[in-house]
Amino acid sequence: MLHLRSLSGEKINVKAQVFRGVNQLSFEEIPVPQVETDEVLVQVQVVGLCQSDIKKIRYPLYEPPRIFGHETAGIIAAVGSEVRGWQVGQRVAVMHHIPCMRCAYCLNENFSMCDVYKNISTTAGFNASGGGFAEYVKVPGHIVQNGGLIAIPDEISFEEASFVEPTNCCLKAVKKAQIAPGQTVLITGAGPIGLMFVMLVKYFGAKAIATDLLPSRIEKALNVGAEAAFDARDPDLAAKIHAITDGLGVDVTLLAVPSDKAFFQALDCTRKGGKILFFAEFPDELEIPINPNILYRREIDLMGSYSSSYRLQALSADIVFHRRIDVSALISDRYPLKDLSAAVEQAIAPSADTYKILIYP
Repeated sequence: MLHLRSLSGEKINVKAQVFRGVNQLSFEEIPVPQVETDEVLVQVQVVGLCQSDIKKIRYPLYEPPRIFGHETAGIIAAVGSEVRGWQVGQRVAVMHHIPCMRCAYCLNENFSMCDVYKNISTTAGFNASGGGFAEYVKVPGHIVQNGGLIAIPDEISFEEASFVEPTNCCLKAVKKAQIAPGQTVLITGAGPIGLMFVMLVKYFGAKAIATDLLPSRIEKALNVGAEAAFDARDPDLAAKIHAITDGLGVDVTLLAVPSDKAFFQALDCTRKGGKILFFAEFPDELEIPINPNILYRREIDLMGSYSSSYRLQALSADIVFHRRIDVSALISDRYPLKDLSAAVEQAIAPSADTYKILIYP
């Protein structure tokens, strides 16, 4: 077991944002995590603020105390004696979940349903919950040994590297919907995730159409590669989309906002034989009534995509590290760790120019 100590031999305390209850973040000093022989300690340089982090902070989903944050990039600060292939000082992107690769879910490539994937995570202390909102995060042996650390090329910044995990999540949805060159894809919502979808759809040879409520985000979608972008409240939205798809409608709709109105728009805008994929997580109390004959007669496929895919990890890193999409264009705001609460508030009520928010421990 390794401990970081000061020159005087005392154990070091570091800063972290500790979840103490719904909407209660406490900027505290905590001990540096103790590293077992098969584990690695990473000094966090930057961590992305994800919508899933915000939900965990704002709603009673998890018992406190916990330290969230999972889109992490940093520098290896300590390695256990049994760790091979990693050294202090290496720059790494950290994956906070790795599946077991042996259970029935993994054998069917449903990696995010795996119990090991869900229950073993990186941690800065307390119940393992990602741990990126801290100065140091510990990477468990299972994650170290099975591809959960990704070396960052010298020419890639920590900021860019923090996008590997969210890129994987979006890429999984693109692959699951079988988006192919020549297709047209509707993306509802042009926040940081919706904009990443626009970039990936274009990268894979399809045409992206985006919707949003903010004029600035509609313009941003066009700037990052959308063929067209519309106000989601436009009463003629379906007619306009049919007009630019030769009357058919889009091949795929990616729901990047948890809106029942967006779902019904998707039904109006998706062609017969098309697909609608739920990417955003809806409130549990929301129920959507639907006539099943709409799906039956039009052969519409409904599907969901949650979290990342281990199978796509190398491709996700390749896309980010070779700048095949411009993730830097998504960054709008940077906050020090002490101001995480303010960052969350900005994400909840975004300004015209709010996109991806990064946190700096």
